[in-house]
Amino acid sequence: MTEKPIVVGVDGTTDGERALVWALDEAATRGCPLHVVSAWDYEPLADWTEQAETLARRRAETIMDNALRRAADRPQPPAVVRRAVRGPAAEVLESEATGAAMLVLAAHTGGGLRRSAFGRALLGATSTHCVRRAPAPVVVLPAR
Repeated sequence: MTEKPIVVGVDGTTDGERALVWALDEAATRGCPLHVVSAWDYEPLADWTEQAETLARRRAETIMDNALRRAADRPQPPAVVRRAVRGPAAEVLESEATGAAMLVLAAHTGGGLRRSAFGRALLGATSTHCVRRAPAPVVVLPAR
């Protein structure tokens, strides 16, 4: 068993769930733990309340729970660590990849680009940031 975990970012999208399933299978194959990370942020404005911040964190936790529940049928699941971390997704994932065997993400593209072959070849802002700056190898699953 390798000690370095695989880190996967989940965001509540179908593509994010595909990245989770891929990462679960890879962690099971390698015999390493899987760290499932959901970044959350809340920009306090005039309407800031402690409850609004708590709700943002709980939403990130719910995203992880739902994704893990849908992926629960995997054979030989690895040890899973769940982390809801406050901050911009790109920066959170870059930081969480420190000491990891790899970082697994889904490629997200904006708007109508997603439908074209050109758009599918592009990475979203978060995956682009992580490919350039993460301290571990990055696997980016293409958007569907």
